[in-house]
Amino acid sequence: MFKEKSASLLPCRGYSNGQLSMLVILRLAIGWHFLYEGISKILNPNWSSIGFLLDSKGLFSGMFHSLAANPDVVHSIDFLNAWGLAAIGLGLITGLLTQIATIAGMVLLAFYYLSHPPLITSEYAIPSEGSYLWVNKNLIEFFALWVLFLFPSGNRIGLDRFIFNRKK
Repeated sequence: MFKEKSASLLPCRGYSNGQLSMLVILRLAIGWHFLYEGISKILNPNWSSIGFLLDSKGLFSGMFHSLAANPDVVHSIDFLNAWGLAAIGLGLITGLLTQIATIAGMVLLAFYYLSHPPLITSEYAIPSEGSYLWVNKNLIEFFALWVLFLFPSGNRIGLDRFIFNRKK
C-alpha cells in the first residue's frame, strides 16, 4: 500500500522530484545554448553559414558544398538556422512545444555533425574546442535532446502543461 501511495505522489510519469528537476535543468541549459547561438547570429549582420558549409568534410561534404554554391540558398539557410536556433531555444526554455523543439534541435545538430564529422583525417578552418574522434559536443547535445524527448518535462514544468493538460 505504501508503494502505491508514494508512486501517485510522483510529479511526472513516475519521475522523482530530483529526476524532474534535472530534466528541467538540462532542458533549460540546452535551451539557453540554442537561444544564445540564434540571437548572436540574428544580431550579427555579417554572419553567414557559407564558411561553415564550404568547410564541410566527410561523406556529405558534396551536399553542403552544393548548398553553398547558391547565394539564395545560403540566405535561406542563414535565416532558418539563426531563427530556428532562437525558436528551439525559446521552446525549450519556456517548455512550449517541447517535443517539437527537441526534434528540431536534433535535426539541426545532426546537420552540424554530418557537415563537420570529428574524424582523425579532418582538419577544419573553424577551430574546435578540443580534439575529437567520433564524439563531439554536437553528438552529445543530440543525445541529451533525445533524452529530453523520451522523458518530457514541459508537460509538468512549462507552458505545455497549460496547453496539453487542459482535459485533466
